[in-house]
Amino acid sequence: MNNFARALRLTLRHRFTFAASVLCAIGVAVMWGGSISAIYPFIAVALEGKSLHEWADRSIDLSHKRITDLDADMQRIDHELAADAPENAKKLARERSRAEQQKAAEERALVRTEWMQQHVIVPYMPDDAFQTVVIVAGLLVLSTVVKCVLLIINAILVSRMVQLAIFDLTKNFYRHTLRMDLAHFTAEGASDLMSRFTYDTECLANGLRELFGKFVREPLKMIACLIGAAMISWQLLLLSLILAPLAGISINALSKALKRANRRAMEEMSQIYSTLDETLQGIKVVKAFSMERYERRRFHENSKKFFHKSMRIARYDSLTRPLTEMLGISTICVALLAGAYLGINQKTHLFGIKMSERPLTIEPLIVFFGLLAGASDPARKLSEVFSRLQRASAAADRIYQLIDRQASVVDPPAPVPLHRHRRDLVFENVRFHYQPTQPVLQEINLRIAFGETIAIVGPNGCGKTTLANLIPRFYDPVAGSVKIDGVDLRNVRLSDIRSQIGLVTQETLLFDDTVFNNIRYGSPHATREEVIRAAQQAHAHRFIETKLDQGYETFVGPRGSLLSGGQRQRIAIARAILRDPSLLILDEATSQIDLESEQLIHKVLEQFIRNRTTVIITHRMATLALADRIVVMQGGQILDVGTHDELLRRSELYGRLYSIQFKETA
Repeated sequence: MNNFARALRLTLRHRFTFAASVLCAIGVAVMWGGSISAIYPFIAVALEGKSLHEWADRSIDLSHKRITDLDADMQRIDHELAADAPENAKKLARERSRAEQQKAAEERALVRTEWMQQHVIVPYMPDDAFQTVVIVAGLLVLSTVVKCVLLIINAILVSRMVQLAIFDLTKNFYRHTLRMDLAHFTAEGASDLMSRFTYDTECLANGLRELFGKFVREPLKMIACLIGAAMISWQLLLLSLILAPLAGISINALSKALKRANRRAMEEMSQIYSTLDETLQGIKVVKAFSMERYERRRFHENSKKFFHKSMRIARYDSLTRPLTEMLGISTICVALLAGAYLGINQKTHLFGIKMSERPLTIEPLIVFFGLLAGASDPARKLSEVFSRLQRASAAADRIYQLIDRQASVVDPPAPVPLHRHRRDLVFENVRFHYQPTQPVLQEINLRIAFGETIAIVGPNGCGKTTLANLIPRFYDPVAGSVKIDGVDLRNVRLSDIRSQIGLVTQETLLFDDTVFNNIRYGSPHATREEVIRAAQQAHAHRFIETKLDQGYETFVGPRGSLLSGGQRQRIAIARAILRDPSLLILDEATSQIDLESEQLIHKVLEQFIRNRTTVIITHRMATLALADRIVVMQGGQILDVGTHDELLRRSELYGRLYSIQFKETA
């Protein structure tokens, strides 16, 4: 619930909207209680065929008569007390005190009725029973119209407040997600993040909307009815609510079970997102291997698990409404029994406890029962809100769980300035692992001079890509250090390091935007001339102008799907060229393209890698020709470093890799 409270604080930042929504809710509550209280004039007038003028005259006469009778009772008691009857003195004293209280209550009621007669009934109400009913009915309709208008305004204000809060939350969530290191995305997976960004935030939004809508409005309606009932007899009201604590304890226990069930359902929804993501991303493989039936079964199993979790929520949720209805009916039954006894016998005490100042007549009792019924309807509606609030609480926990997670790769407290790279890149005794029991890099020592091109080769899983990922600080070494020009990268701002690095990977990712914006990605201030010059250097300008319908303004589709592999790769290289990095990382940059595209890209790279440090991860012989030195890795260690000819003579592993690649090329 603490995380849900944090989401509430985001909502309450919009104070004026919140205050306006609460004022509207108060207006709705007043109209609700006032509409029920209008039952009284109907009973007093319609059922007896009298006008309010006659009702007021009769009430005043009745009050005068009761006061006179009470005065007579007190005189009688005084005479009996004076007759020296000590055995009855205490009883008579209690009777006189009760008579005094009843007389004071009748006098207060008389003052109220006389005020209403002088200031409301005589000046404004007609002296005719039917016309009075017409006016009361008209006021009921008017109050209903006002209540509906206030409901509409309240709903709009609540939605605005909630949407602004969710807008702030998702921005913060997205900002924090982008700051996390790569290990976070590998561990969580895109589908889990998507589930939290969509399904969980929607559940949270629904819960906040219900909280500031019904959860504020309905209790206010209950309070308005209970205040009206308390004005008739607060003692009778307390007696009626004797079962309320039992219902509260039951609902509290139910809320914990609902929250647990909602959290598990959200986890299952993440699995459904994961299945959808994998299937749709790999749809070509699914169809090629005729695995549609298998994927349908996998989706069916995940959906069935979610179904079972949802049914558990439904079972818990089904208990809330009966609980509130039982409370409402029990409350009204207790009030009915007690009120009937007091009204029929014209008593003011029940079991020796005073229930009212004066005997209750049928009219106020019916209004009292109507107000209790009016309070039970909001309680029924609150039971519908209950499960959504628990779902929202579980969603808030899942969202803030990620927001509160700290990245392992962060800027240092006192960063050291990093000038443009011009000397060397050094790995000193570097060790790294993802899991402590599974080392990935062990005692890596390597110095790369500025302007030198290093190629890293080795079997799959030997740590090539991990080693390259330490340079832009996607990860930090577990031991040892990576230094640029003598400065440990952990002492430098991430933005300072990455602004000097150009990265081209095996799986070239383009965004669903124009060619122009994809080339300029990472260099947002570049001019159009600079973008075109970078494309020309990458041998991409010709196909952009001749083969794409709208040239540089052509949208490339999701992940660049409307372009060929070679076209995507050349645009990625143009993006790196435009950035003009001092340090270039090529991770299997030519492994997924055809021979013609590879030859074009090699021509580009021959020019581009001059006067900048380049790290190439590859197994292609043509790409190795670009390297000044080659690093051979196996099992997370560097086996040898040298030129192609040197390694052929002394490295058995390199010779074997060369032989395999040579045969594949042939």
